[in-house]
Amino acid sequence: MTSTADPRDDLPDHLPAMRAFAISLCGNPAAADDLVQDTIVKAWTNIDKFQPGTNMRAWLFTILRNTFFSDKRKRKREVPDSDGVHAGRLYEKPAHDGRLAFTDFRKAFDQLSPEHREVLILAGASGFSYEDVASMTGVAVGTVKSRVNRARARLCELLGLRDGEDPIAGADGATLAVLGTSGEQAA
Repeated sequence: MTSTADPRDDLPDHLPAMRAFAISLCGNPAAADDLVQDTIVKAWTNIDKFQPGTNMRAWLFTILRNTFFSDKRKRKREVPDSDGVHAGRLYEKPAHDGRLAFTDFRKAFDQLSPEHREVLILAGASGFSYEDVASMTGVAVGTVKSRVNRARARLCELLGLRDGEDPIAGADGATLAVLGTSGEQAA
């Protein structure tokens, strides 16, 4: 090894020994090459921390070893997901979409007649049976069923929804029950 003014000039002299050490740690030549490359980058950017006159190979091997074990600790916390299935399930729709959709729902709901709003709240959101709603409102059960059906159809029309379309992303069960989609509580 030559001792030059810039210690970076000596780095290439240590590459074969570093690669052999990296292969012994990794057991994989490709991973070892990556480890050596990471080590050289760290050494290059931190060359000011190297003390001229000391053993450069020992300094490089220390960086290589520490990099190897740091990466190994990081990988222990990682979840293997080569096909991306796990990562694909880790998304969350923005909250503003739900708020905007709920604002649209509220405007459409307010356009319904009082009788339609009443039966949707009682039979849908509150979970009362059609019989209970009929008793509370003083109308026949068939009338309640008809009003609920017409109110839901009108609400879907006002919202521009087609059959089977998700009305409001992230809506609670009561809101969905008013629309008669899922979370329906009335019998």
